[in-house]
Amino acid sequence: MHVIDNIKTIHDGWGRFHLVTMKSPDGSEHPRQVEDHGDATCVLPYDPERRVVTLVRQPRAGPLFVGADALLLEAPAGVTDGEDPADAARREAMEETGLRLSDLEPAGALWTMPGCATEKMHLYLAAYGAADRVGAGGGAEDEHEEIEVVEMPAAEAVRQAASGEICDMKTVFLLQALRLRRPEVF
Repeated sequence: MHVIDNIKTIHDGWGRFHLVTMKSPDGSEHPRQVEDHGDATCVLPYDPERRVVTLVRQPRAGPLFVGADALLLEAPAGVTDGEDPADAARREAMEETGLRLSDLEPAGALWTMPGCATEKMHLYLAAYGAADRVGAGGGAEDEHEEIEVVEMPAAEAVRQAASGEICDMKTVFLLQALRLRRPEVF
């Protein structure tokens, strides 16, 4: 059986970063680095009548760090902070887009980067209508997220995913899930 041993925490903030030793069943040891911030959630809001999706555009440090465009178009997402993943998805959608979502359709719960992170992303699709837009969105004020709400035709979002303009993995996954499950939206 594989086990983790010799855990050394090198940073404890929003995320925790650890140096660990992973021991294999044959007794060999392998040094690894692990980032731990808990589970996360992501929801793709879509209006089936108007055939649009609501995404957010915000700057991301990871792409910027490697010289890529910092502004990514994404489905609303965030860490669960210990909440039920569906409740966290509703909270994130409200904070980021101003949409009040009720019924969420589970689309999977997947490890995002199992080689180096503990994050499991809980993914959802959620239909909404005009009456569900109850706020401006833009993110939680104390988080300085610089979020722009972008509503676009679902077909255009899929076109942008295919061309690489939308290059966030969780968003591309959810667009494909929506396309498979609700083709009439396209």
